[in-house]
Amino acid sequence: MAGFDKDISTAYAAERTPDSPDGRHPVHALETNKWWKFGGRDRSYIPTRDEPSKSSLGSLTDTRDIENENNPDLSVFNDAKAYEIYKPIEKYEGRHRFDPRATWAVAEEKKLVRKLDLRICLWACIMFFALQLDRGNIVQALSDNMLDDLGLTTDDYNNGMTIFYCSFLFAELPSQLVSKKVGPDNWIPIQMIAWSAVASSQSHLNGKNSFYVCRFLLGLIEGLYTKVCMAEQVILYLSYFYKNSELPIRLACFWTSYVGTNIAGSFLAYGILHLRGHDGWEGWRYLFAIEGGITALIGVISWLYLPPSPTQTKRHGLKGLLRPKEGWFSEREEIVMVTRILRDDPGKATMHNRQAISPGLLWASLTDYDMWPIYLIGLTWTIPFTPSTSYLSLTLRSLGFDVFETNLLIIPSSVLFILQLLFWTWFSEKFNQRFLIGLISQIWVIPLLIALETLPLKFHGANWARFALSSLIVGYPYAHAMLVAITSRNSGNVRTRTVGSSIYNMAVQTSNIISSQIYRSDDKPLYRRGNKVLLGLAAWNALLFVGAKFYYVWKNSRRDKIWESMSQQERLDYLSTTKDKGNKRLDFRFAH
Repeated sequence: MAGFDKDISTAYAAERTPDSPDGRHPVHALETNKWWKFGGRDRSYIPTRDEPSKSSLGSLTDTRDIENENNPDLSVFNDAKAYEIYKPIEKYEGRHRFDPRATWAVAEEKKLVRKLDLRICLWACIMFFALQLDRGNIVQALSDNMLDDLGLTTDDYNNGMTIFYCSFLFAELPSQLVSKKVGPDNWIPIQMIAWSAVASSQSHLNGKNSFYVCRFLLGLIEGLYTKVCMAEQVILYLSYFYKNSELPIRLACFWTSYVGTNIAGSFLAYGILHLRGHDGWEGWRYLFAIEGGITALIGVISWLYLPPSPTQTKRHGLKGLLRPKEGWFSEREEIVMVTRILRDDPGKATMHNRQAISPGLLWASLTDYDMWPIYLIGLTWTIPFTPSTSYLSLTLRSLGFDVFETNLLIIPSSVLFILQLLFWTWFSEKFNQRFLIGLISQIWVIPLLIALETLPLKFHGANWARFALSSLIVGYPYAHAMLVAITSRNSGNVRTRTVGSSIYNMAVQTSNIISSQIYRSDDKPLYRRGNKVLLGLAAWNALLFVGAKFYYVWKNSRRDKIWESMSQQERLDYLSTTKDKGNKRLDFRFAH
């Protein structure tokens, strides 16, 4: 590697990097998007040199560097001194494939991304499908009179969900740190199998105590596994393969599989629940047993399939048995994958994929106040929608629909949810807006909650009206994919990305604890008191999204003024001597 670095330095020395006449740089080259402007793209790190120059690092006559398609030289690796500052650490697993001189055609990169989608993103969706099959079947079990069979009330169910989320909360961050050490390609399959064992055991529930114990164990393992798969580790894992701008739509596909499971699960439940009475078992017991077995099988396959990183796809013994012996990618493809990722975000090469996070690094990530607006949003933004989602099957049963009608009537809200998720995630990247999409989700729910709050108990078509309102609430504009992606994007380095994703999801799980206690037995069937609480929280969330938007715009504007007033040499001197790390550096810009 020393020889490789020397070759790069020699190539860099051949190019000239003139400053503008006054030693400063044109402001237009660094202009960032204002909050009211739509379009453009985010740049995590601003290069030290603004103006394109003729570079000896590679010919751009027949090929184009996709990342810098419009400004070929606007990369942080655009001169020798900058390369020395930003280059990957020695132990970074893809360092031997990183080449800042590399160029490639548009079609070549698109073909490679499609290959990643089929081999990495698709399997992540399949794993999440299996997870949600087990996680979401509690809703279908409720429609089959599980609470009555076990002698439980809705308050007992609320308490069980609170236990679930509390145990989840305590396990989440430790799991994230373990996973960073052993790798998500090992940790996710292990926890899938453990999760499926407990999920299947729910087929032998016999009362309140066993229900509470299973809820505790499921929450504990879900803290170890579910959010590992759903957000933290999938974000971290997919960030090894995808650029920041490519993550949101992949996460949208990820959550599409999550909700698609609700649709598939409804059809499965329709068949499985007909087994009620066979060998003396209720239908919901068969549901837990059968779907738990499916998750276990996919967990085993995942361990045999998942690679640690883009440059580690070759088979080694039993691990990776389902991958070819020579690996998935050629040397050329690995160079393109690693180089395009690090040009997009050089902070991804500050740790290797089996490097543990020390207590000092953990504390630095926890005290990163620039991430707190996102954590604060995570604490409350889903609460206005969660009670309606959790109680949808119970609400439909109380409106007079039978078990099988209820499971089929859940499907329209899931379809709407998927359509909104895909559209708004696409919209957020197309027009470079995230927090404003979160604001739209709160605007969506407020009139629906007002309608639920003000409608009388009985009127012509009341059941169908409440079904429509509940379905619209459950099918709301889902901003979670954008928020977990922006958590990753605004972290600035691997250790904050690892811890920050976990903290954001811990905030979301705390919101689930709060929301599980909003609809109470003494407030049913219309839950008017609960709906008033939800309305107040929706208004609060609207203020949070607007506040977070302005905070990050303000931070970027301050840094722009300082950065644009510096010459190239002053910028290099700053980067060489600063103790600022990750998103605290002057060359870092927040997405918003």
